[in-house]
Amino acid sequence: MTTYIAGPMTGLPDLNFPAFHAAAAALRAAGLDVVNPAEVCPDPAMAWADCMRRDITALMDCDSILLLDGWMDSRGARLERHIAVQLGMRVFELRELLDEIGVAA
Repeated sequence: MTTYIAGPMTGLPDLNFPAFHAAAAALRAAGLDVVNPAEVCPDPAMAWADCMRRDITALMDCDSILLLDGWMDSRGARLERHIAVQLGMRVFELRELLDEIGVAA
């Protein structure tokens, strides 16, 4: 299963990259393939729309989406979730996904 990480970035310190990297590390340690948008679009100077184009392209290769805390306050994460739901991908929050794969948080 390849999992895309979605969550808030805009307006947060360091674009919330530490939360994205921590989630990616936990999932990779559990043996999952992960798409981390902080790695897909690491340049903080890149325009939001350009990053979203890259991120959505990467999302298309995934089977599921992981929603980080605060995702509902993020226009990009809401869009990514909407796309994932419409395409029939599984939708998880971190604790739920770790429980699903049998990993203690």
